[in-house]
Amino acid sequence: MPSQLLSRDAPYIPSETALLLVDMQRIWLEPGLDPDHPERGPDHYFYRQTSSVTIPNNERLLAAARSNGIEVIHTIIQSLTEDGRDRSLDHKLTPIHIPPSNPAGLPPENLGPTNDEVLIPKTSSGVFNSTNIDYVLKNLGVRYLIISGIMTDQCVDMAVRDAADRGYYVTCVSDACAAASQERHDTALKAFGGYCWLANTATVVERLSTKASA
Repeated sequence: MPSQLLSRDAPYIPSETALLLVDMQRIWLEPGLDPDHPERGPDHYFYRQTSSVTIPNNERLLAAARSNGIEVIHTIIQSLTEDGRDRSLDHKLTPIHIPPSNPAGLPPENLGPTNDEVLIPKTSSGVFNSTNIDYVLKNLGVRYLIISGIMTDQCVDMAVRDAADRGYYVTCVSDACAAASQERHDTALKAFGGYCWLANTATVVERLSTKASA
């Protein structure tokens, strides 16, 4: 395709489109479960934002994807081993360790995989760096990747940039992502916005639901 015809907001082809939810796990989304931030109560910005905006918007994206034949991929931070010996050096230094036996490491029921959806554990910020997701997406025939989740300035950022570098048309759903503060969220979107089409949930849901690209 001639470069002048290419566009980051190219219409989706449903059979070549996937929704990727990044780190939408109970341990990060439910107050009191994150061992690194026990001081954060329900009134902290992050929990207020995720409960009132991020989670409902991800529910809307999931519903639109599932009802329109769009592949759904979930990635979560989770070690392969109970003692975390397989973790990346960065996760050992941080430290971050969620063993596979910890139920808080899974997505909440309203955001979890259903009907044979793919769940990919990772032990890095960038899902493309520590998993076979690129291989899986290519096997599924995916070219258009819609990304949402947390944190905007960390794992979402990495997913967007790495997907763009690997040749995907990337959409980041700005109001279906969240960071520890509004400032960090906004700064991240400005920083990686050149690697993707930034769109809100309503726009993406309408595009998926009307199958405008079919």
